[in-house]
Amino acid sequence: MGINKVILVGNVGRDVEFRATQSGQNLAKFSLATTDRRFKDENGNPRTEWHNIVAWGKLAEICDRYVTKGKLLYIEGQIRTRTYEQDGQKKYFTEINMEQMEMLGSKSSGGGAPSGDYGAVAQNFPDDADDVPF
Repeated sequence: MGINKVILVGNVGRDVEFRATQSGQNLAKFSLATTDRRFKDENGNPRTEWHNIVAWGKLAEICDRYVTKGKLLYIEGQIRTRTYEQDGQKKYFTEINMEQMEMLGSKSSGGGAPSGDYGAVAQNFPDDADDVPF
């Protein structure tokens, strides 16, 4: 038995990139920053991790409509690592396939849109998902 579950709370780092795959499946991509203020870097700044987030189907449409840079989000999903070749070298790319999302904060602090459990939307990962490099 194995479990692949990720829970993140962080701020959106860039506006959503939205498109449809060749098979017609909606896809949304954006980055999310999680900051741990307990740990500092060499300059005394809080340690920040950046996560590549991917949403499919109806959840991707919701992201396209409501998610913008700076919004505070709660995200649940699964870690996926893909590989690709660049200049003859194998590269690895880690992303979070989002299954649920909730917008946090007030409208003035970037929460903005209707709050709720958008994870009830079924997530289908199409066969051509590998053709979606960030």
